[in-house]
Amino acid sequence: MKVDDLVADLSQDRPRLGRSSTAERVADILRERISEGFFPPGQRLSEEAISEALRVSRNTLREAFRLLGHERLLDHQLNRGVFVRLPSVEDVLDLYRVRRVLEGSAVRRPPSPQTLALVKEAMRDAERAAAEDDWQRVGTANIRFHQALVSLNDSPRIDELMRQLLAELRLVFHVMDNPRAFHEPFVERNRVLLGLVESGRREEAAAYLDDYLDHAEKLLVHAYEPNR
Repeated sequence: MKVDDLVADLSQDRPRLGRSSTAERVADILRERISEGFFPPGQRLSEEAISEALRVSRNTLREAFRLLGHERLLDHQLNRGVFVRLPSVEDVLDLYRVRRVLEGSAVRRPPSPQTLALVKEAMRDAERAAAEDDWQRVGTANIRFHQALVSLNDSPRIDELMRQLLAELRLVFHVMDNPRAFHEPFVERNRVLLGLVESGRREEAAAYLDDYLDHAEKLLVHAYEPNR
């Protein structure tokens, strides 16, 4: 992405910082942008451009970079700068181990109407994006679907962990040469999973989710194979 485009786009997030800009808020913005596919793996993050766009100090931005480095989203390369990280295949396997625990627990709990509404909204967004052949938006909507699903656990700590995990997972999506072939089957699978959750068929939902995650994991691991 060109620096001018980055500044223009990121500057829209400036009002979210409020008067007391903090590294945590900056990290939240950058993490969200990673989850949306805005920053691809390998992209160098310009301190000058991002600090200008968000109107934060270089020190604040560096602290945000440090926080996201701990979350495995960024790499600090000596004398080169800060780059968006490409997760390894070992990361993929571990991400899916954690997803099975967090999401498996979620679908076994009775859903609240508020949470179901968020899950349905994300599913509808994915369907609209698929109809418009916008597979990056489908990927973003899928991330939101699973974030909303995990909120069935009713735990702010789990929600925060899932946000970090899904941002890292979004970086993995970039290894797919054909985003449509990867995302399209899961638009329908999300609809089936939601139906099982909504109808209270919790163990069926958990079993279906296990198969769903196995399928996604195999596709992603296979995409790494030529580079291993």
